[in-house]
Amino acid sequence: MAISLTDSAADRVRTHLEKRGTGIGLRLGVTQTGCSGYSYVINYADDIDESDVVFEDKGIRVVVDPEALRLIDGTEVDFVKNGLNEAFSFRNPNITGECGCGESFNV
Repeated sequence: MAISLTDSAADRVRTHLEKRGTGIGLRLGVTQTGCSGYSYVINYADDIDESDVVFEDKGIRVVVDPEALRLIDGTEVDFVKNGLNEAFSFRNPNITGECGCGESFNV
């Protein structure tokens, strides 16, 4: 089981954690919503719960709850800039379909 980060995503998280002055890494999860079933939830992690699974990639901790991990195991997190737009994007090998806008997925 693993979650990985591209160099761009790791740099973005590192920069924002330094600006925040607090935080221990990135918290990645899912919520049941959207037109395809699930949507990614991404926040900065300030703590680690006893049940959390923690990965480390490129010096960044990635904190995931076990329920989400079964849906996103193997996902690569990227950070993409396109003109004025910038966002995290996800390459999840478990998905069987996505909505047209790319905001939700199903497995």
